[in-house]
Amino acid sequence: MKNEQLSAKDKSQAESTSKLTDFLINIKNLLKGKVLIANVLPVFTAFWLALYFTGERFTDYLGTLALTLIGSTLVISGALMFNNWFEADLDKKMSRTQNRPTVTGAFPLRYVLYAGIAATILGMGIMMLTTAEAAIYSFLGWFFYVVLYTFWSKRRYTVNTIIGSISGAFTPLIGWSVIAPAFHIIPVSLFYLLFIWQIPHTLAIAIKRLDDYRQAGVPMLPVVSGVRLTVRQMLIYIIALLPFPFLLFSEMGIIFFIVTLTLSIIWMVIGIQGFRTKDVARWSQLNLRYSLFYLILIFAVMILMTYPGVAA
Repeated sequence: MKNEQLSAKDKSQAESTSKLTDFLINIKNLLKGKVLIANVLPVFTAFWLALYFTGERFTDYLGTLALTLIGSTLVISGALMFNNWFEADLDKKMSRTQNRPTVTGAFPLRYVLYAGIAATILGMGIMMLTTAEAAIYSFLGWFFYVVLYTFWSKRRYTVNTIIGSISGAFTPLIGWSVIAPAFHIIPVSLFYLLFIWQIPHTLAIAIKRLDDYRQAGVPMLPVVSGVRLTVRQMLIYIIALLPFPFLLFSEMGIIFFIVTLTLSIIWMVIGIQGFRTKDVARWSQLNLRYSLFYLILIFAVMILMTYPGVAA
């Protein structure tokens, strides 16, 4: 009898653990985990850089950092939830989005909408506790992503990629403006970097998932104009990243310049290979992975080069 009770208790605990795991996985899928991290990382990087270049101590701003990260994460999460709520019908038609809780029914659509509204309002409220400028950039990023990208352009125009890229480019302005006004070469250059970077990154996804987008009727560039033209557009935007290290040479030093320029040239070489490849899906996957490596390494180098005692 005792063994049966223990077995029932273990079974109940296992079921609880399984439910919690499923819930966390659904949250990750709802908030597009990698997308969320890719947006919060520039916020932290720009915050860190602003402290360095204004001569402030990191330890004096831990509370401000917490407000910034929590507030910006909530605003970004709210935008992503609005996106999932509005695009549930499209996600049902695409294999890459079949696991989202708005498709499986794990989270009712109305609750996702309510959560998106709540996260946005709470996040904006927290950002207002930092600086007005940071709150404005947070709102602009949300507005471009939710209203101009999700609600307006995603289903209508190939320019949706550019509009979505503008949204993500506001993140370094948020992090920097918490400490100092963002009219500075570093946050402006980071805005430029993220705006340009997101276009070939997103187009690589569009090529990789071409059948999905075609089936869902989303007017991504390779769906409307073909893969070859998309490859050419990707290369143009990759080349447009070449000025970035020159913009920050005087601020970040020679090591940053060499690393960043090298990364951009490597990506350009990969981009050129797209005109000769016989396996465009594999090539697009390589571009996708390299684009993430490219961005993460640039931010890592920027943080490392401004760490006390390491800056060039």
